[in-house]
This record gives sequence, C-alpha cells and structure tokens, in this order.
Amino acid sequence: MPTPDFVLSLREKIGTDLLWLTGVTAVVTRGEGDARELLVVRRADTGALTPVTGIVDPGEEPAVAAEREVLEEADVVAVAERLVWVQALPEMTYPNGDRAQYLDLVFACRWVSGQPAPADGENTEAFWASVTDLPPMSDDMRRRVEAGLADDPQARFQR
Repeated sequence: MPTPDFVLSLREKIGTDLLWLTGVTAVVTRGEGDARELLVVRRADTGALTPVTGIVDPGEEPAVAAEREVLEEADVVAVAERLVWVQALPEMTYPNGDRAQYLDLVFACRWVSGQPAPADGENTEAFWASVTDLPPMSDDMRRRVEAGLADDPQARFQR
C-alpha cells in the first residue's frame, strides 16, 4: 500500500499541513567481496532506482519496519543487522499538495531468502545489482547505499 492507513487518517485531520514521519531505508546485500549484490527497486511513482524505503508504523520497531518493507515491496526476506545512518530529510511536497518531512533511519540488511519481485505495486522492478557496478541513483540514495555498504561499526549522524 503506497500510503499507510495511519497517515491517511492524520491527513483527514490536518489536510496538507507538514507531517513529521519516521522512514527507513533498507540497504539489503547478499554475497561477499566482488560477488556482493545490492537489492534495488524501481519506484512506480517516479521511476527512480533506490534501495527499499518505507514508513515506520506507530509503535513498530524501526528495524522490524525495514524488514517488513523489504518483504512487502520486493518479496525478499532480510534481517536488519545494524543502523548505519540517521538523518532528517528536507521537507517535501507531494503532487497532491501533502507536505512531509522524514527522519530517515538507514539499516544495513542481510539477505536471507527470496528472489526479488515487485510485490505490492509500489515498484515496477526489483533486482540484484553488483555493488561494483550500481545503476544510476540520486546522490541522496547513493549516499544511503554507501553508508549501508561501509564497514563502519558506528552509525552516522548529521550535525
């Protein structure tokens, strides 16, 4: 589902006013070394290539949200292994006028099972890409992927 029910309910009350939401980015990899691959999806709304992203439901643990989004959007089971980056994204306005700003939590995730497929209509493609030859992505998404691929044991924080 593109917009969670709780967001639709909030929108009934606040209209298009700015809504602060928590989002997750799941940087899912499988394999090792030069054979390491990244799970990539093509968004149905913009056509952009990205890692899996989504919104944390009220009361949901963020790592669980990342794992849920990967399964819902790409039909892949993954385990969130570590938080790699915390950042407040710029305010955005959707085509319908809704305004939102996200606290984005980027997780490095490990593939467990499943072959990528666009599972819920939010994406038109889901596939593995070599980490040594990634497809074109926005600078923002590329930075999220780089954080997820890095071996740094500590999360990055914007200041």
